[in-house]
Amino acid sequence: MDKIVLDIETKNTFADVGGQSRLLDLEISFVGAYSYNQNAYLSFFEDELDKLSSLLKTAGLIIGFSSNRFDIPILNKYMNFNLKAIESIDILDDIEAKLGHRVGLDWLAQTNLKVGKSAHGLEAIKFYKEGRLEDLKNYCLQDVKLTKDLYELGLKQGHLLVPTNYGQEIAKVEFNWQEIVPSADRLF
Repeated sequence: MDKIVLDIETKNTFADVGGQSRLLDLEISFVGAYSYNQNAYLSFFEDELDKLSSLLKTAGLIIGFSSNRFDIPILNKYMNFNLKAIESIDILDDIEAKLGHRVGLDWLAQTNLKVGKSAHGLEAIKFYKEGRLEDLKNYCLQDVKLTKDLYELGLKQGHLLVPTNYGQEIAKVEFNWQEIVPSADRLF
């Protein structure tokens, strides 16, 4: 089974669809992924989601950042199988469970990797609306790379350093990701 790191971008915002309670009304513009089996970053625009579906059917583990509450539910509506049946690691969920609050990907990456995001999430929607598809792709794949690098660092050292108190303090948050074994006993 493959391990897949993924991130989605949407065409619209929560304000466009009537708030966060309308999450499933958001529409995908692009999905970036990293396949450990292929050792490659992969790109899927909205008209290529059938190819992404084939890839995800080989996944035993999905890794993301805020993926359980955002990426996976939205992406699931485009799949012809239950994406939620695949084991997942959501770095943000794990941090929130330990610290009781959330942290942005940019702050987390800057603290641990000394590199940040290339743009803000709302800019991805702007890229899409302006037809700047290469910028959209590059932005999303950079987030996939940051997520992959954070996952690998957390897996290797058993923890990540998490900025708290608006970046004034740093907490060491431990993870047991090596104990998560990709599941192969799903029926699609």
